[in-house]
Amino acid sequence: MIGIMSDSHDNITAVRQAVSLFNSVGCELVLHAGDFVAPFSAKEFGRLSCPVKAVFGNCDGEKKGLEKILRPFGEIRPEPFSFRFREVHILLTHLPFSNSDHAEAGNHDILVFGHTHKPEIRRDKGTLLINPGETGGWVSGSKTVAVLNPADMDVEIISL
Repeated sequence: MIGIMSDSHDNITAVRQAVSLFNSVGCELVLHAGDFVAPFSAKEFGRLSCPVKAVFGNCDGEKKGLEKILRPFGEIRPEPFSFRFREVHILLTHLPFSNSDHAEAGNHDILVFGHTHKPEIRRDKGTLLINPGETGGWVSGSKTVAVLNPADMDVEIISL
């Protein structure tokens, strides 16, 4: 299982709920699509039973601090961050896709993004696009994450 979240915006309570959920379902990897905001909130990811891979969002100002906090249990990079997990090719970014250029290229099985604070799951020419919504819940009032089974590409948006 892969846990997916974005836009946690320093909501420690929501981050703790997400970490607990991801641990309880046995996630082997957690993706964060940006906007932790401050390094203190990223410390909570040290409680995960798996590594975290993340990208910087437009509200992540303390990049060096985030890198330092996440280094022992994961990594954070500028977007776009392309990597493989098992046999699945993933592209992780913060900003949404204005068109399907990435999907048309056919280079990725999954594209994960955030920023809009709106959950979205769709397919574009065989590529699975996922926005888990906002974990922080400050904008929409709804705190959401996603859980993906990479074996069958089944994904579910979960309210915290």
